[in-house]
Amino acid sequence: METSGTLAGLDILVVEDDNDTRFFITTVLEMDGAKVIPVISADAARQVLSELEPDVLISDIGLPGEDGYTFIRKFRALKSKKCGRVPAIALTAYADTEARIRALEGGFDTHISKPVDPDELVEIVANLVASCNW
Repeated sequence: METSGTLAGLDILVVEDDNDTRFFITTVLEMDGAKVIPVISADAARQVLSELEPDVLISDIGLPGEDGYTFIRKFRALKSKKCGRVPAIALTAYADTEARIRALEGGFDTHISKPVDPDELVEIVANLVASCNW
């Protein structure tokens, strides 16, 4: 993987219960310059969100307890401090059209399937941030 540094200065909240996947995504994003706040659950993410509004949210759909769909609905219901809303990426093992549509309808801005390609992940985050009107 080539690092472009396009994510430098971004605060990214990663919500993923699988240790290996969370570590991998965190490493990929940090190598490209992002500051990553990795957490293992929706509850842990809410604790972070009480103190920090990330530039990007990446959340697994298959979280224990409260799934990613429920979490994103609650997250979107919060009033944002920024002009726009925080871009959110759904992570899921399901790559079919139905899963993608459900993620988008649920409140995510885009969808990426596991296993995650590092270059694709960086590109998706960079493009999503670039498309925001901050």
